[in-house]
Amino acid sequence: MRLRILLFFQFFLFLVNAQDCTLDLGSDNLELITKVFQLNEAQIGQVEGWKAQLAVESRLIEEQIKELFNTHPQSNYDEIEAMSKKYKVFQDKLVNLSLSYDNKLVQVFNDKQYERYVTLCNEAALDPLIKKSQ
Repeated sequence: MRLRILLFFQFFLFLVNAQDCTLDLGSDNLELITKVFQLNEAQIGQVEGWKAQLAVESRLIEEQIKELFNTHPQSNYDEIEAMSKKYKVFQDKLVNLSLSYDNKLVQVFNDKQYERYVTLCNEAALDPLIKKSQ
């Protein structure tokens, strides 16, 4: 029970600190992303490929998390705290991985798509990912 509470609070703190305007490319929102940003066929192809790559890379990290939960000692507070720190490393990897793929998507936005993205981020009071000049 203590483990669940500790992990919940770590997750909650992560959400409170999250300021980046992410697109969550790894979710089931591909159709929504396609419609909102009016992606062209080439962009859709790229996004589908990235989504598949992200799924594979995420699955590997998720397997490491399962292994951690299945093998790490959890009989006292110190062991649970040590496990939560290891879990945090995996959690950060997943967040950074997702963010890296969202960043790839932002980089292929045309000017109008990027403007729409920035507007939506501003409305949500989140920091848009920066589109590098090409």
